[in-house]
Amino acid sequence: MTRALIVIDVQESFRARPLWATISDPKISEQVNRLVQISRRAGDLVVWVLHSEPGSGNVFDPALGHVRLMEELERADGEPLIHKTSHNAFTTTNLQQVLTERGVRELTVCGIRTEQCVETTTRVAGDLGYQVTFVTDATATNPIPHRDAPAEQSVADLLADPRTLSAEEVIRRTEYALAGRFATIATVDELEAAAAHRA
Repeated sequence: MTRALIVIDVQESFRARPLWATISDPKISEQVNRLVQISRRAGDLVVWVLHSEPGSGNVFDPALGHVRLMEELERADGEPLIHKTSHNAFTTTNLQQVLTERGVRELTVCGIRTEQCVETTTRVAGDLGYQVTFVTDATATNPIPHRDAPAEQSVADLLADPRTLSAEEVIRRTEYALAGRFATIATVDELEAAAAHRA
């Protein structure tokens, strides 16, 4: 087992926020489930990561009950479940130890949000020497407000502001930033076809 799929923050916390109405792919769990099945069939490790902010009182506070995998996802026995409190999945967790103990050198990453926790994990993984595949269509994100926008901007105001960066543009820029530097960019279909060819 030299490969692992890292599923980052595909959790109910995001659906508990008004901003979920703007998510780039509300059915992201379907794409993630496809990747999980590809990885399991290949005998690869699947690692589940959840973002947690204990004591924050927001949707990432475990006390509120949203810090759990989206209901469409199912973790198999023996698959690690890791809770992080930083943007990347390495800094505040034992993820690197888990991967090292299993001899993993190649990572496939997916999850929420494209440019935030998924991209940050990808960059750190690249710096740590892992060969990383970033599966863009198994990530999701939201439009990003301009830096001068009000902190508590409503969803309607976010979408009406011409300075807002659309989710599609965020995803496109992430691909440009990662490709050839920190990761290989791939789609779920491409990985499915590659797995079928190996079989």
